[in-house]
Amino acid sequence: MIDVPPSLARLPVPVSLGRALVLGSVFVCAACGLVYELELVALASYLVGDSVTQASVVLSVMVFAMGVGSLLAKSIRCRAAVGFALIESLLALIGGLSAMALYASFAWLGQSSSAITTFAFAIGLLIGAEVPLLMTLIQRIRRQDAGGAVAELFAADYVGALVGGLAFPFVLLPFLGQVTGVLLTGVVNAGAGAATVLGLFRRDLSGRARGWLIGVNIAVLVGLATAAVFAGPFERAARQAVYGGDVRLAVRTDVQEVVLTGSPAGRPLRLFLDGRLSDSGRDEYRYHEALVHPAMAGPRRRVLILGGGDGLALREVLRYADVASVTLVEVDPQLVDLARGDPGLAGLNRHSFADRRVRVVTADAFDWLWERRQPGVYDVVIEDLPDPGISRSAKLYSQEFYGLAAAELAPGGRLAVHAGTPCGRTTQFWTVDATIRSAGLDTSDYWILSNGTFWGFLLAARDPVEVRLPDAAPPLRSLTPQSLHAAVRTAALSRGAAPVPPSTLMRPRYGQ
Repeated sequence: MIDVPPSLARLPVPVSLGRALVLGSVFVCAACGLVYELELVALASYLVGDSVTQASVVLSVMVFAMGVGSLLAKSIRCRAAVGFALIESLLALIGGLSAMALYASFAWLGQSSSAITTFAFAIGLLIGAEVPLLMTLIQRIRRQDAGGAVAELFAADYVGALVGGLAFPFVLLPFLGQVTGVLLTGVVNAGAGAATVLGLFRRDLSGRARGWLIGVNIAVLVGLATAAVFAGPFERAARQAVYGGDVRLAVRTDVQEVVLTGSPAGRPLRLFLDGRLSDSGRDEYRYHEALVHPAMAGPRRRVLILGGGDGLALREVLRYADVASVTLVEVDPQLVDLARGDPGLAGLNRHSFADRRVRVVTADAFDWLWERRQPGVYDVVIEDLPDPGISRSAKLYSQEFYGLAAAELAPGGRLAVHAGTPCGRTTQFWTVDATIRSAGLDTSDYWILSNGTFWGFLLAARDPVEVRLPDAAPPLRSLTPQSLHAAVRTAALSRGAAPVPPSTLMRPRYGQ
């Protein structure tokens, strides 16, 4: 069967201008589509877990759905203008409300993986249906060879995708946030679709069709605008559902979402970073004492802390009077400002950043070590970094990173590493161990039990190193020589017989 070329449209503007306007619509719709895509990837990272797996699932489902949408659009090419307008309205509604819907699913239903996949498929389906319909509309303005039309359409599409891809992280996310930013994207999306069809192709529409399209677009715009009005109260309600009713501060920094909860008369202070509990005033001392004090059993005049922007590991280091200087490298300066200025957090870290021995460097730990290249400076290096299972942290648990950290150690220096929660993820812990060993260091492992959960730690040095408390250790609330001995035995009993390969930048092995 041979396709019959579509009849030329009766445009209210010259052909050249009409063609430019359609390509402009392609540009805008592509930018909006990529914003929806990046928003889903970001939400998958925040709500489900920051891993390559989540991003791969979202992108794979969307690309597959785009192919399905392209095939389904073949059946409505005969009414391309109406079909395109309705698809853009539906895409604007679903894409614009997706962030609110997914946050609601996470906050009140406690799960979001299936919801993210469903939205990825629905949005991909609608994006995929755009291209065949737009191709038909372009050919209705002026017929040309298919190759030339495809080249122009995809050029506008790819440039629009570039603009959308840059607008999301540099404009929408920092200035509007995910919810409001995506709602605004939906408004732009709906407006572009309606303007193209009702402006350029209105003579092809019956009066009834025009009325329906106008009504649908007004309803979509009103729905998005209403959602935008209630975006603030919605975010506060969702945040309270996730973190409890005593949220004292919630801010999106240039690096992460920081939420601080607790009150003097209520629950203890809790610090959440990107939705994950980082510190709890109830028992954070168990973690920080275990991380810091075994590493201080030896020379300790010069100490380097990588991460630890909350100041709690720094608090423990500064309890040693013979520590002459501490350099703390933190990627998020706003977290450090919070640790300095918030009464609750500053009280918990005992105003450690006010100590004159402390120097704070704002930098990515990997980049800072790579650029410094000043070996043999520090007696103690403490890594208080995000869990290795988070994909953006994988490079901070790589062979290359530990090689750079090892070079910073002075003779007799020790490296202390938090290697995640090994319960159910022992392979991850022993991968960290193997990776540190591959960088030329010897390791001693210990697991600390707190409230039914183990924290995994490693102490590393160029020579065999013993996990013990310093002879001049300050009074500790949780650690004793006996508890450390038991922690070493617990870790040793979990070591498997088969060797675990190390993780590198080219072959990350965490989260697998």
